[in-house]
Amino acid sequence: MMGDIYNYPPMNWTNHSPKTLLQRSFLFGITGIVLSILALLNSHFNILDAPMGPLNGSGMLLQLFGLSLAVLVIRKRKLDPIIKERAKKMVLVLTVGLLFFLLI
Repeated sequence: MMGDIYNYPPMNWTNHSPKTLLQRSFLFGITGIVLSILALLNSHFNILDAPMGPLNGSGMLLQLFGLSLAVLVIRKRKLDPIIKERAKKMVLVLTVGLLFFLLI
């Protein structure tokens, strides 16, 4: 019974379909952008008296993870052109967002 736990194949991000990876990239990216915006707004308006560095850092980390998933989709071979264009747009949006929150 206990041996069944260890018989699962390792979870690998490259085994998922490009559409699934792109959806996850979007979810990670939008969550990171929202967290970074919340940290920025709280730093400006002082709504909550708490350090916003960890929240901003986790937002940037999520954006970076979403960006890496979008790049992983672009690097796949024999990809549908529509999915490839969406992945390129996702890379552009997440790069601009990451640079914005790094430079602010």
